[in-house]
Amino acid sequence: MVVVRAQTDSVQAPENLVVDGVPQIPPALAETAGQYGNYRTAVLRDWNPENRQMLIATRFGDTAQLHLVNMPGGARTQLTFFTDSVAGGQFHPHGGDYIVFMKDTGGGEWYQLYRYDIATRVITLLTDGKSRNLFGVWSTGGNRVAYMSTRRTGKDTDLWVINPADPKTDRLLGKLDGGGWEPLDWSPDDKKILLQEGISINETYLWLVDTATGDKTALTPRDAKEKIAYGNAKFSKDGKGIYLATDKNSEFQRLAYLDLASKQTKVLTGNIPWDVTKFDLSHDGKMIAFVANEDGVGKLHLLDTASGKEKAVPKLPVGLIDDIQWHRNGRDLGLVLDSARAQSDCYSLDMATGKVERWTTSESAMNTSDFPEAELVHWKSFDGKMISGFLYRPPAKFTGKRPVLVDIHGGPEGQSHPGFLGRLNYFVNEKGIAVIFPNVRGSTGYGKTFSLLDNGFLREDTYKDINALFDWIATRADLDPDRVAVMGGSYGGHMTLAVSTFYSDRIRCSIDVVGISNLVTFLEHTEAYRRDLRRVEYGDERDPKMREFLEKIAPMNNIEKIRKPMFVIAGKNDPRVPVSESDQIVAALKKQGTPVWYLMARGEGHGFKKKQNQDFQFYAEILFLEKFLLN
Repeated sequence: MVVVRAQTDSVQAPENLVVDGVPQIPPALAETAGQYGNYRTAVLRDWNPENRQMLIATRFGDTAQLHLVNMPGGARTQLTFFTDSVAGGQFHPHGGDYIVFMKDTGGGEWYQLYRYDIATRVITLLTDGKSRNLFGVWSTGGNRVAYMSTRRTGKDTDLWVINPADPKTDRLLGKLDGGGWEPLDWSPDDKKILLQEGISINETYLWLVDTATGDKTALTPRDAKEKIAYGNAKFSKDGKGIYLATDKNSEFQRLAYLDLASKQTKVLTGNIPWDVTKFDLSHDGKMIAFVANEDGVGKLHLLDTASGKEKAVPKLPVGLIDDIQWHRNGRDLGLVLDSARAQSDCYSLDMATGKVERWTTSESAMNTSDFPEAELVHWKSFDGKMISGFLYRPPAKFTGKRPVLVDIHGGPEGQSHPGFLGRLNYFVNEKGIAVIFPNVRGSTGYGKTFSLLDNGFLREDTYKDINALFDWIATRADLDPDRVAVMGGSYGGHMTLAVSTFYSDRIRCSIDVVGISNLVTFLEHTEAYRRDLRRVEYGDERDPKMREFLEKIAPMNNIEKIRKPMFVIAGKNDPRVPVSESDQIVAALKKQGTPVWYLMARGEGHGFKKKQNQDFQFYAEILFLEKFLLN
């Protein structure tokens, strides 16, 4: 929690924050609004292979750590106690005697792998402590892990294999070019690793890697006229084929089966006109649980692998499905649910009985049952394209036209979902601000054609989608087009900056969180392991014509057009959008006299992870919107 120094004094900013232009925060604000930030969430990380026990991530201090839950509704036993949050976490699949997890330092995303021994609680570093390492998958035999590491060049993510029980077994299996590689599965005999190569959100390839020699063989064609994306993929139980998600010959990612002998692909979910975003194959190979993203809402489906037919899904609590994972017992399916009125929690579904059990009940200081539900809305953009989003309206006690906060998601290969708003509920419930989450062109979930509509030279069209949203707001009797603020993080921060630049007359103010102020300088300074992946989306700044275009539309190069107050928030250690992107826009705004507040956190990266920093950011955002949107 942030510190209040005295009853009549201001809220003290955490020592790692650089605060510029933000006025003093009254203690009374922290006492009331702070309740909206006092809630927990729980995320399923793994099932214990030996018993019915969940490994979850939740926060009891400042950051999310690993905990064990021994039964539905049981107490949470904390395992890790780091200053920084812990990412991932999987049991040793044969014995459950230790856990392998990832952790970085200060939000820099230079993750290391660690082993946590259950009996002794001793934590052992498995990687070199310097490079970026990403946990992959356990071998079928359960004694090796395939993972990715940049330690060879600092840029390329190579394939490595280790037995976590013996760090000396760590070895480089295959040298790879680029940063888009990920191991997805091991064959049942552990002789092959299924490896994914990511070029962009719309173009990926699958390879088979020999686990003895490291030689890799292409599994999917590279010279096809159609660019194809493959999502998750897993070997069938008999090793004769691979279950995968793909948009081959389709606008959407469909669940399919690839026969390894014939190389023929059979679509299994052709009747579902939406993306299959997640799936998991039961350990006996008899059942696939998968989630279809139906207009922003995840729906659970169950497929019998023998018959190829869907099975009825028992009734689940209302909510969005965020993750699914089979237990090795073949009966329990673990999942995570959240909704507008309930933050993320862990559940299990017994396939034999249909019984649904809640494993965690995360606390909240607020009564969330009255929080507003999302309304799916649509508007027509400049070229006739229909754009959608989710609207959260204030309670009836607020009368007249309501001010609007437009919150744009990052990615841009992402999508806003009608889930739990967290702290944003304060703006809706206490300040009467309507909040809209638009899914502009370039968002995922609406087909691959839609996701490509903002690439390269089409970048400005997605800015125009927000301008069309402003037109739609003006048609609503309940919304005030003269009191609109825009905010977003990461690419959503770039969108915020662009809208603040080219549609300054249509907004009152903006909040830019770790946003890109110039796509050229961003591409030149983002970490090397991700640079080529971003060039596919934004355009290659090394091409003269593309560079000229990106410089022309850069908010940083049109600074004189930004005439409304802006709040800029950044993390010092951000590897994705360097802090320089925020520093340069703040300096330029100051120079020309545009009101600007700035909040920068040392020891944070791409968005604040530590609760005390999140709280202070939230209080500052409230003051900003009170001054510039509501007055």
